Amino acid sequence: MLDFLIAPEGAVFGLGGLFLLSFLAATLLPGGSEAALVALVLAHPEQTPMAFILATTGNTLGGMSTYAAGRLLPQKVGAGETADSLKHLKYRDALHRHGTLLLLLAWTPVIGDALCAAAGWLRLPWLSSALWMALGKGLRYAVVIVGVSAF
Repeated sequence: MLDFLIAPEGAVFGLGGLFLLSFLAATLLPGGSEAALVALVLAHPEQTPMAFILATTGNTLGGMSTYAAGRLLPQKVGAGETADSLKHLKYRDALHRHGTLLLLLAWTPVIGDALCAAAGWLRLPWLSSALWMALGKGLRYAVVIVGVSAF
């Protein structure tokens, strides 16, 4: 399934595939960027530093695309709020309270996408949002790589 990541012709296609999968995994589309990273690092350990950089960059850019989509939403919600829209107010309140620091959790399943979209909707500063997001996502990939290296 992940054979495209470990193409025998070299690193370019494998690393490019990892970048693309990491980007898509950070959007609302499901993806297994951690599994792809593990497959690439096991097949090509010499590419570990570049794989880490590309996975982190791709995943951060994917998160920032969700942030950008959130910025496109109107800031004011009309009187027609539904129960479904009200359940997301806890993300808004948490982001107001903790600011962009909360985007360290952007890597987490389900809530990470909501945090990125809420940060954009709240017009939080894009640069600090991207930096905290990248740090959290990078730490997650570092843990995965360290875990793989232990075997």
